Amino acid sequence: MAGLIKREDVDAVRDKARIEEIVGEQVTLRTAGVGSMKGLCPFHDERSPSFHVRPQVGRWHCFGCNEGGDVISFVQKMDGLGFSEAVEYLAGRVGITLRYEEGGGPRRTEEPGRRQRLLEANRIAAAYFAEQLLSPEAAAGRAFLAERSFDRGDALHFGVGYAPNGWDNLLRHLRGKGFTEPEIAASGLVSEGNRGVYDRFRGRLVWPIRDVTGETIGFGARKLYEEDQGPKYLNTPETALYKKSQVLYGIDLAKRDIAKNKQIVVVEGYTDVMAAHLSGVTTAVATCGTAFGSDHVRFVRRLVGDTSSGAGVQLAGGGSSGGEIIFTFDGDAAGQKAAMRAFGEDQKFYAQTFVAVEPNGMDPCELRQARGPQAVQALVEGRQPLFEFVLKTTLASFDLETAEGRVAALRSAAPVVAGIRDTALRPEYARMLAGWLGMDGESVRRAVHDAGRGSASPSRPAERGQLPAVAAGDGLSRPSHTDPIARLERQTLEVILQYPQMVPAALVDDVPGDAFTVPAWRAVHEAIRATGGLASAAGRADSEWVALVAEESSAPVLALVNELAVAPLPEDRPGAIEDYVRGIVRAFLDLGFTRKIGNARSRLQRIDPVAEAEAYTQAFTDLLTIEQQRRELREQAGE
Repeated sequence: MAGLIKREDVDAVRDKARIEEIVGEQVTLRTAGVGSMKGLCPFHDERSPSFHVRPQVGRWHCFGCNEGGDVISFVQKMDGLGFSEAVEYLAGRVGITLRYEEGGGPRRTEEPGRRQRLLEANRIAAAYFAEQLLSPEAAAGRAFLAERSFDRGDALHFGVGYAPNGWDNLLRHLRGKGFTEPEIAASGLVSEGNRGVYDRFRGRLVWPIRDVTGETIGFGARKLYEEDQGPKYLNTPETALYKKSQVLYGIDLAKRDIAKNKQIVVVEGYTDVMAAHLSGVTTAVATCGTAFGSDHVRFVRRLVGDTSSGAGVQLAGGGSSGGEIIFTFDGDAAGQKAAMRAFGEDQKFYAQTFVAVEPNGMDPCELRQARGPQAVQALVEGRQPLFEFVLKTTLASFDLETAEGRVAALRSAAPVVAGIRDTALRPEYARMLAGWLGMDGESVRRAVHDAGRGSASPSRPAERGQLPAVAAGDGLSRPSHTDPIARLERQTLEVILQYPQMVPAALVDDVPGDAFTVPAWRAVHEAIRATGGLASAAGRADSEWVALVAEESSAPVLALVNELAVAPLPEDRPGAIEDYVRGIVRAFLDLGFTRKIGNARSRLQRIDPVAEAEAYTQAFTDLLTIEQQRRELREQAGE
């Protein structure tokens, strides 16, 4: 069994894997000043971006949940991987062949490259299924596609394939490619019964399910034959790669247009995604064997860049000043039930949510086949706000011809209006509700008001700047940003980590450990000194310098290092950065030496110059020395 990945290979992966590209596949990043980018944190719900990436130093940090690290730790946390697996994944992305230590040190608990092996097994399976679609046996699969107006090119574009009948066709194929039975089982491509291992997908049309990076992580398969006793759709089971509550089919094809258009269209099936994309609705995705849930919400919000800025402001014509989340459902009872579930998730969005339902109950695939691509586009363009759809669905279950029915309908609908996140929209929906019910507006407004008072307000995530003094698990106090001394010490460490080449080495290498009065900042300073000081930054890339400091940091200090390394600086003009750094340096040195000079003068004043002439002379000399040191260091700082 192989040992640890060689240190130099880990460093090479960290250096070559561009953090803004890896993070950017999961988070919509926007420029946030010189060398800084920001977006919605992928690890907690927030309404305004507090997740920052600084490519120059190779670090990310969220000022909302206090998570942070380098490109490797991001992949670890995002995909639930161990350190070695994350390094192997990134190495595969950037084309680096890893080497492993033989003997000595702790050993790995599993074979190196396990994730890559599982991905490779899925890639080979996808290619095998696609090839089988051309076989004589797959005639039923080709007919299924043709009946829905999909041709060979469409199948190739979406990777559609065919799993042949038989118990071990794919199993034998993968064995022939060198995969072990445990690897094949771990990929979810086979099942195990009383007679052993057999192909999970047999006699079915197969769609590869890819993650946001385009890697195949699982499959969805539709039965074609009456004798197939299995479910209509069969998906890959939960594996190390495939988590159905987090997967969206078509996301690899849709992600760029989703981010560009700030719109995502959620449809119900694989063929609906195909039909939508082929009709020009290239932001369409579908869940895989599960309802649209909280994990999907978090993922979608990151892609759309769903923040509170401008969200929820309804525009004339049904548009929105923020992003759009559009759900398409069948017009039957099941579709209405799905829409009501989506309504439950709506409060987690800050973008405007809509519903697009075809009056005759046709899904996008059927609509494209019956009326052409323009009909699918018209379906999406004719979307209606989710609140309106939910209210009308609620009212449809009551007899509005009777007074009792209208009152009961009002009691059911009033909480819906009261729960609308955007308070500016509530009066308008109350007015619309009154019209639909045929009741006077005042009675409806009063019912909505009463319903609002009776419901508990949902808790909101902490905004940036509202963190407690001690973050959970840190063990180090984060002082208030209103403390000017603490703020200056923090800014000093920010420029040391972010712009080491502009900072005089004496600032780190010559000042004593007690120069930083805040314990948290003193701990970071000590980690910097442990590297050998700023002299160690000479000739290194900024990312290597921060990584070096990180290695000298304990877990609580490492969190602070990550935070300081990506913190946005007040100065965002490229030509003014150096002056800003020097200004911070001068201010910090002035602060430290002012403190020392004050102490020296106080000591001098307490000494009798006649009775303690020798001590007085020494104290006076010390004062002059400190003042001279201040002058010299200020000169080094560029004053």
